[in-house]
Amino acid sequence: MIWLKRLAIAFAALLAAAFALDRIFPPPLERGDVVSVMVTDRDGRPLRAIPTPEHHWRFRADLDEIDPVFVEALLEVEDQRFWSHGGVDWTGMVRAVWSSALAGRVVSGGSTITMQTARLLEPRPRTIPSKLIEMFRAHQIEARLSKREILELYLTLTPYGGNIEGLRAASWHYFGREPDRLSDDQIALLIALPQSPEVRRPDLRPEGAVAGRKAIVSKLERLGYLDAARAEEARTSHLPTGEYAFPARAWHATGRAAKDADGDVRSTLDAKLQQELEALADEHAREFGNETQVAMLVVDIPTRAVRAAVGSASRDLPGGWLDLTAQARSPGSTLKPFIYAMAFDDGSAAPDTRISDLPKRFKSYQPDNFDRMFRGDVRISEALQHSLNVPAVLALDRVGPERFAATLALAGAPPRISKGADKEPGLALALGGAGLTARELAVLYAALGDNGHAKPLVWRVEDEEKMAKARGYRLMSPDSAEKILRILKNAPTPEGRMPGRLTANAPQIAFKTGTSYGFRDAWAAGVSGDHAIVVWVGRADGAPRPGATGRDTALPILFEAADRAAYHLGGNGGAKSRLMSQRAAEAKGALARFDRGGEAPEILFPPRDAELWSGDVNGKPARPFVLAGRGEGKLRWYINGVPCETDDAGLPVWKPEQSGFYKVSAVDEAGREATVRVRVLGASTAG
Repeated sequence: MIWLKRLAIAFAALLAAAFALDRIFPPPLERGDVVSVMVTDRDGRPLRAIPTPEHHWRFRADLDEIDPVFVEALLEVEDQRFWSHGGVDWTGMVRAVWSSALAGRVVSGGSTITMQTARLLEPRPRTIPSKLIEMFRAHQIEARLSKREILELYLTLTPYGGNIEGLRAASWHYFGREPDRLSDDQIALLIALPQSPEVRRPDLRPEGAVAGRKAIVSKLERLGYLDAARAEEARTSHLPTGEYAFPARAWHATGRAAKDADGDVRSTLDAKLQQELEALADEHAREFGNETQVAMLVVDIPTRAVRAAVGSASRDLPGGWLDLTAQARSPGSTLKPFIYAMAFDDGSAAPDTRISDLPKRFKSYQPDNFDRMFRGDVRISEALQHSLNVPAVLALDRVGPERFAATLALAGAPPRISKGADKEPGLALALGGAGLTARELAVLYAALGDNGHAKPLVWRVEDEEKMAKARGYRLMSPDSAEKILRILKNAPTPEGRMPGRLTANAPQIAFKTGTSYGFRDAWAAGVSGDHAIVVWVGRADGAPRPGATGRDTALPILFEAADRAAYHLGGNGGAKSRLMSQRAAEAKGALARFDRGGEAPEILFPPRDAELWSGDVNGKPARPFVLAGRGEGKLRWYINGVPCETDDAGLPVWKPEQSGFYKVSAVDEAGREATVRVRVLGASTAG
């Protein structure tokens, strides 16, 4: 009985040693976690494949996404008892040793799928000690993973030549698609390749590939897996050349969606819209020339999901490898709506509040309008629609530039003040005197379309529902957001574009343009139904493009993008989660005038809504109209914002050049304005 005790002790010691070795030297399963990333659109359509940091193509395998016929054939050839053995197939091992001894050479190694997986995790020379280590590792792997997980790990790591590893990478490289449906010849090739990957590569060693495929086809035929006709067809089928490239669309957007990913990513992008906007950006960039780039974003407002993101018009153009939606640039006048929204929230202004558009100095800062002209007394709604600079600076001075900058930062759009300037936010913020990215502008305009609630952008489908339920940061009140949207929807549309409200099924777009100092950046941003859209046009190096404004270059692209977003995504009307009441009432307590001045001047002639005849009378040319009014000091007169001519006596005289509707304004010395609208009949058409 002593020998039995000694045997038991020895066996216990052996088990203890094995347990200790297993804990001290666990199998390096983590290698299977380092994989390439396949980014798809929200419907699962492949957009871009991203290699591992070591530049290998290796995608995580999923048995549910692999042709089951391939799996059956693989196990028939490589490991018939895979589902039943514990890592080592002792029956197969004995048979392999016996057949090799009879042949005088190694005929079969007897390695199971699990043992091969161990070898792939820790490559070693093919020696007897290495085989023993693989057997030990196989038991360790079987104790830690299920059979499905082991097979998926094997199909993730299997070598297919060069830097191609795993079944999915091989299928993409040789067949241009996922391995969810495979033909007999493709199955045979994908089984044969890992046995001698460099010798059987179809792109480099076609003869070896043909021979290897034939050997597998013959084995499957002997096993009864293929009949004679299918086997012959598989042997003679066309051999792939490996010319297929991995998908590489939506380069910048997929890179952002794949950030910190450890496997496949289902992005929020819409592949069809993305493709159209990429083509649109490229078309316009080449039309503009002069190394111009175009970047744009389309964001679904209810979920903040990025549906399309064009980082550059083309990587072939200078700066094209940069994601220009993430580069801070001067936003020009695109922040003006948010200045006025804060003034609305404060109760210091409303859309019909009068505000001066006259030369004014703020200490050392004196803003000027883009066209070097001033309109006198205007409504805030008109100042915003026509992007007048002095009123915006006046409003920011009242709101406070530091407060405005802090509010933007809390909303997720922190203004970047130039190092060469005062680090404190100043009034130049109103005109683009700080840096913001297109993504940050998209956050702000999405908030404008969502009752004033600002939330981060979402790049993955898995985050959409969570963000849709999030409260976000209140950038402005719903009432102020509604007023701003209504003002921007009535802004002058691009040349040749009819206002959306007059066109059947056209998106209703509330937009604002911006042009930075020196024509370096041209912007258009807005809300179209359920979508916030931002377009930037410029050079990646920040060089000026003289004469290129946001209205002329970026705005037409925004309207085209809105049309295509509405076509592909729907949502032409109001956003589902932010139905506006369209109330006409203004905020209680809002000022009639921004500067709390006295009474506005009174226009005596022409009277409001008058119809004036300006045609010939009895063959004699009509005399010009003499404008008349009363107010504090001498009145300045404007016709549609353009100063009116005066005669030798200093009287304002107006001779309309053509029939139509006109706005006649009178501004007193205090900057107060009165306006009437009239219709002119009988005037000859100018030109």
